[in-house]
Amino acid sequence: MRPPTLTFRSRTRRGLLLAGLLLLAGTVLAQNGVTPRQILIGQSITLQGGKNEYGSAVMDGVNTYLQDVNARGGVNGRQIVLKTLDDDNKGSQAEANARALIEQDKVFVLFGSIEGGPSTAVMKITNQLQVPFFGPMAGSPTLRRPHQPLVFPVRAEHRDEFRVLLEYLRSTGGKRVAFFRADSEVGLQHLENFKRLCQELGLELVLDLPFKSDVSDEQLAAMAGRIAAANLQGVINHGSAGVYEKLIRQTRAKGSATPFMAVNSGSTQLARHLGEMAHGMLFAQVLPSPWERKTELTREYQEAFKRLKPGVDFSYGSLEGYMTAKALVAALRGAGPNPTRESFVSGIYKAGSLDLTGLRAGYQPGDHAGLKLVDLALYTRDNRFRH
Repeated sequence: MRPPTLTFRSRTRRGLLLAGLLLLAGTVLAQNGVTPRQILIGQSITLQGGKNEYGSAVMDGVNTYLQDVNARGGVNGRQIVLKTLDDDNKGSQAEANARALIEQDKVFVLFGSIEGGPSTAVMKITNQLQVPFFGPMAGSPTLRRPHQPLVFPVRAEHRDEFRVLLEYLRSTGGKRVAFFRADSEVGLQHLENFKRLCQELGLELVLDLPFKSDVSDEQLAAMAGRIAAANLQGVINHGSAGVYEKLIRQTRAKGSATPFMAVNSGSTQLARHLGEMAHGMLFAQVLPSPWERKTELTREYQEAFKRLKPGVDFSYGSLEGYMTAKALVAALRGAGPNPTRESFVSGIYKAGSLDLTGLRAGYQPGDHAGLKLVDLALYTRDNRFRH
């Protein structure tokens, strides 16, 4: 018995139904930032119109890795497209950027902010809208505590950097220390961590030096005077390399030889700007040396960077951008051939850790540790970081 023949009207209805279903499926995919040819990733980052050298270096590294990946066919045949907005180092702008990227641009996930305040602001929106936030390149405690199920940092946090710097201070006989930090909610959380570490290690926090984003030269000069008079064995910051540079210059102008130490963020730019004033400074680093070839990751980064960014110097910022983009792509591959936000998260957990060419960033439900690498680097008289 032959199957019934479809009439013109039934064929038409069936075709319209199929077209409608395909259109609906395409709309759902587009809402998630995924099409057959691309995956759209959103990013709010502090560039300050090109004035933020650290942010620019990070973008050099990010774009280097993504350009290489896309040249090799992308992820499961899809190109990785990055939509980047400048938050100008302002939390309110970072919030607006994150909301626009998710609701208007329909990005798949958010990625790669820097600076604690803007990164925390992006996290606020991604939590509200239930969109994963991968690879914030900031050391803020808010990104890990309390646990954030949708936030996946790659680098270690500032608390771990503080510990390494303070342990070194204690091992060299230091007792008295000052902390230079943002006068913000994130800065207060850093202060609490810093106080706990000082108590644990038997050190005295002599000066808490909070500053606003619009801190004046006169205010910094007053802080420099307090540092010069306090008989300190160390001053440690939690970021804001440009403002920290001004404080160091003001302190040296008063004839003080108080040792300054610094966290990773903006360390290449800070040391280069300070020149001889940076000689002997100790930096916490959450990456291998970008200039040495001791790790497979660094060798890969150097070859790609020389090829795609000829004439641009290596830096910790560009290596961190490269490494974090590499982690993002590994997570996207784990999301499968038809990625959803749910499969993106479950794929990370299924892997347990992301392979970053010799380094592994670990993730499990309840613990998004990322990398635990924290090293010390001395800035030497020949203008190099020696790990």
